[in-house]
Amino acid sequence: MQNIQENLPSDDAKMSRRGLMASAAAAAVAISTGASKSRAATASKKFKLKYAPSFGQFRQHAGDDLIDQLKFMADQGFSAMFDNGLMGKPADVQEKIAKEMSRLDMTLGPFVLYADFGVKSFVTRDPEIRKMLIDRMKQGVECAKRVNAKWALVVPGHFDEGLEWDYQTANVIDNLKYCAEVVEPSGLVLVLEPLNAWTDHPGLFLTKIPQAYMICRAVNSPSIKIVDDIYHQQITEGNLIPNIDMAWSEIAAFHLGDNPGRNEPTTGEINYKNIFKHIHDKGYEGVLCMEHGRSKRGKEGEMAVVEAYRACDDF
Repeated sequence: MQNIQENLPSDDAKMSRRGLMASAAAAAVAISTGASKSRAATASKKFKLKYAPSFGQFRQHAGDDLIDQLKFMADQGFSAMFDNGLMGKPADVQEKIAKEMSRLDMTLGPFVLYADFGVKSFVTRDPEIRKMLIDRMKQGVECAKRVNAKWALVVPGHFDEGLEWDYQTANVIDNLKYCAEVVEPSGLVLVLEPLNAWTDHPGLFLTKIPQAYMICRAVNSPSIKIVDDIYHQQITEGNLIPNIDMAWSEIAAFHLGDNPGRNEPTTGEINYKNIFKHIHDKGYEGVLCMEHGRSKRGKEGEMAVVEAYRACDDF
């Protein structure tokens, strides 16, 4: 019978083997930790473009506190945020948001300054309506100062069924010139949003990018530009990249949403990866507001939004 003791490793061999096993375990931990850190770094890497979530878009992860939501956005790599309801928030809340965004080096996208969809406002010559618009612009300038905003959104309202279209266009141009006089000294830029009349906002005056381009050129002010809502324009006219190129000098911001469904990119028919690359290659440094819903619920749906933007930003 073979001597078992002779086949046992010596003390030195045991120590050597323990050392190898410890080294292997340490290496495995290091590899695992490194991979985790690599995944974390990838997740928090800033996007190439300033995609801007809104408050509530990541509430399942960040909770209801607005500051915590901003921190979560920044942690995911977003460098911008937009808030359509900003003007309705108390001044101290606006200032708190602005302070945290400054700390996180985030850019604020256009806030809604005027968007009364059901009113014939900009299309009229009514002096009372013009006074209302001017007063509203003054309020917008004060809000912009508190939050360090560069852009504010304006929807010119309903068209007038009883007035020749060209007269309405001339009235819109004139009213925008009055608005420009108010906001221009502060540097605030009003962005006009064309909206589709088919599925979301029937009866509005401004519906197409070429129409908005013509109006901006006629007003001829650095404070009157366009927000190109790609979701709406896919419905209204398509031809997305050529229209971006044709109107480029007057575009100051973008809104995003896939079609059909108005959810995150990759859920519909729009090739957002190509569009983002095109915009990036043109040197765009403004904000792209994520004005859409989620295709899935809960935390899974929120992360699906982040993953969709990661995929479309990978160019």
